[in-house]
Amino acid sequence: MNSVSGHKTLQEVWRLGAERLSQAGVEEAAADAELLLLHLLGKSKAELLRDWREPFAAELEGAWEALLRRREAGEPVQYVTGEQYFYGRRFAVSPAVLVPRPETELLAEALLAAGDRLWPDSVDGGGGPTVLDVGTGSGALAVTLAAERPGWRVTASDLSPDALDVARGNAAAHGVDGRIWFVQGDLLKPFLAETEVEPIDILVSNPPYIPSGDVLGLQREVREFEPHLALDGGTDGLDPYRRMTADLRKLQKMPRVVAFEVGAGQADDVAELLRAAADWDDVGFVIDYAGIKRHVIAIR
Repeated sequence: MNSVSGHKTLQEVWRLGAERLSQAGVEEAAADAELLLLHLLGKSKAELLRDWREPFAAELEGAWEALLRRREAGEPVQYVTGEQYFYGRRFAVSPAVLVPRPETELLAEALLAAGDRLWPDSVDGGGGPTVLDVGTGSGALAVTLAAERPGWRVTASDLSPDALDVARGNAAAHGVDGRIWFVQGDLLKPFLAETEVEPIDILVSNPPYIPSGDVLGLQREVREFEPHLALDGGTDGLDPYRRMTADLRKLQKMPRVVAFEVGAGQADDVAELLRAAADWDDVGFVIDYAGIKRHVIAIR
């Protein structure tokens, strides 16, 4: 074990940790070391900066070493700390769910804007749309929409019961568990017309979209630690979109909004699948921080 206690300050411990992670090939070594230290100390970033020159407690050395070793081995920092922030809220995450990505926040923003435009009364808590989040994972999207718009009625589904457990916990943590219904099932199967479910106004999904042959080429953190069930989208990555767009007309009614997150280079193909499935007033794209068409949104 590399000793880091003694007279070393919190700042020195952070710097040495960042150097270790960098040598292990961690891309965001400094940021990840900071997140691990904040988690270990139970401090906010402001508190850590305030206490930079305070000594590092010797009794924390073993726990710090364990955190660094997990991250050095490639485990995502969010799994090590058990949390990720999304749309300003803390979400618990585990290896049962994908780590929520910042670009998915853009999808939440786009849905809130579309919903406010189509159901203006819901902005003030009035009658709002019914929303289905397919493949909810950690529940980040479903919980965010429910928390931001109390008048919206949200259902969250996932094929994985372990993922649904994580999502339920996040819904409870943010006080919306009484307004989100959780359903286990494969894509739209639980919601087809023969089932007794409420018609869907807004359908949103961030499904698996990595082509099967590309999964092994993903970065180590994703390939070795994130759930392949939530990654593998079939031969070309488009299987979930084909299945969902084919099932749209089997729902009790056609949603007014369908929004999908997609992989790089898939947006135009997914837009064509949506256009073939129904007549829309608009099929548009949301561009992410890297300039990629990351979300496809159809509205009627």
